[in-house]
Amino acid sequence: MKLTCGIVGLPNVGKSTIFSALTKSPAPAENYPFCTIDPNVGVVELPDERLDFMASVFQPKKKIAATVDFVDIAGLIKGASKGEGLGNQFLANIRETSVIAHVVRCFDNPDIQHVREDAKTDASIDPESDILTINYELCQADIDTITKREDKVTRQIRAMGKAEEKKFAGYRSAVDKILPLLQDGKCARQADLTEEEMEGIYDLHLLTIKPQLFVCNIDEDTIAEGTNKYVEQVKKIAAEEKSEVIVICGKFEADLADIKDEADRKDFMESVGLKESGLTVLARAAYHLMGLRTFFTGGPDECRAWTIHEGDKAPQAAGVIHTDFEKGFIKAEVYSVEDLRQYGSEAEIKAHGKYRQEGKEYVVQDGDCIFFKFNV
Repeated sequence: MKLTCGIVGLPNVGKSTIFSALTKSPAPAENYPFCTIDPNVGVVELPDERLDFMASVFQPKKKIAATVDFVDIAGLIKGASKGEGLGNQFLANIRETSVIAHVVRCFDNPDIQHVREDAKTDASIDPESDILTINYELCQADIDTITKREDKVTRQIRAMGKAEEKKFAGYRSAVDKILPLLQDGKCARQADLTEEEMEGIYDLHLLTIKPQLFVCNIDEDTIAEGTNKYVEQVKKIAAEEKSEVIVICGKFEADLADIKDEADRKDFMESVGLKESGLTVLARAAYHLMGLRTFFTGGPDECRAWTIHEGDKAPQAAGVIHTDFEKGFIKAEVYSVEDLRQYGSEAEIKAHGKYRQEGKEYVVQDGDCIFFKFNV
């Protein structure tokens, strides 16, 4: 399954505006429900000060950042799990993502219709009700998934006997914990599952077990304070679900994305008290939530950020660059970006004994700078 972050929420909460600002490629953002039907997919460059610093040291011909894939999924409404509002299609799109960014409207604007139950009714701004609506629909879809699997598991056990039943111990135990939560409108990720139980339900690809972060879409008047009564409601719910909260003004980020000059961008952010774009924070949070980490290669030709999974060992990291690097892996020569920052050059890093050699069992750390040696 490709690692992507799906942007979800009710219609007209700002998903497509945020997506367009993220990717700097326009997606439909009209003021009517379901203006997004097919999911828009965009590759977002991940700003990284560490890569910028390396480039300042090596002065390379090229600088290549890590990326995050975002999917703009059309708005869900009440009844989506039963097919309302093209719900089946939208739920399938969510199922194909690895992380969910749930956009919640946290601003008042009578000119923008807010939809919760149907496209003809303008709903009040109520983040708690909005979140409960989305969670309920995802929970219902997961209940349907488990119900269908139960029928299949029951048939297999009847056919194969007790020996087959033991294979489903992790699955059964996980479902016993998850199903009551789902029936109560709570997400599967709130269940305390063991590693065996997680493995037992892995191939169900439950929607509510996916890692999630909340994105509070605020108005421009709220940027300076960074919160309002709606944001505080979301934070309370996020704490219960053990989810992270990112606060973004979609309108401001869209305007910022149109500014090409870096100095002008910085001035525009400083004018509202921001040190970095909210979308940078979102991209970084999604990247880490997907279990992704970064190592670097650097030199006069190219400085590059490479993406690996947390826990990957040196040969696997080498294989990200080229499969031959993994097949013929000999060793990795490693230091960190912080070592480079402290000592100023690779020569000084070596002189201070910080340049080290690592073997096949070395677990690559976020921020490592690596030179691989291999022989095919």
